Amino acid sequence: MALRQTLSGAGLLALTALFAATLLAGVYALTRQAISDAEHRARLQALAVVLPPDRYDNDPLNDQITVVAPGWLGNDEALTAWRARRAGAPVMLAIEAVAPDGYAGAIHLLISVDVAGHIGAVRVTRHSETPGLGDAIEVRRSDWIRHFSGKRLGQPPATRWKVRKDGGEFDQFAGATITPRAVVAATRRVLQLLERHGAALYAEPAGAELRFSDAPEALPSP
Repeated sequence: MALRQTLSGAGLLALTALFAATLLAGVYALTRQAISDAEHRARLQALAVVLPPDRYDNDPLNDQITVVAPGWLGNDEALTAWRARRAGAPVMLAIEAVAPDGYAGAIHLLISVDVAGHIGAVRVTRHSETPGLGDAIEVRRSDWIRHFSGKRLGQPPATRWKVRKDGGEFDQFAGATITPRAVVAATRRVLQLLERHGAALYAEPAGAELRFSDAPEALPSP
């Protein structure tokens, strides 16, 4: 009898443990999915700063590639491009780029461009420029960076893709010409990349890595 009760108790304990483990596993699975969904939404919201959701009907986070193009994107590492499509057709992409020649170091950018070559938006994601001077590239500091929206190669003309001090179209900051000069040049290189290789960037399957060893041509003189 005692042995039977012991075995019965052990069996009940095992069943309770199994039930608890199953319950915890279920809760973990539900929580993990909820966390994953929340992170996905947060990343889409962050991307919406340059890639408006009303422009596409796919999921750019699931339609992204990486690009290694030091001559165009200013960095030897693989940078991400997110493709936006409507009814399967390309409409716009957002791509990471780096201006390596900022005053205090590299300036990391996120730039969106539509299939016609027009800039959607340019935003700074990371930099070390001087507070109160070079940090005017941040949208929270000034509207300067908003002035890229709608521009494309040829609008302004190639020789005007410079800051005004260099004979170009874009304002510089008082006491900080190097910073905006670097951002203008990096943005122009992205437009040149898409003009030459844009079709390839849209054609590759999601998850692919593209490598380009060429580089943009030098800016013509006025």
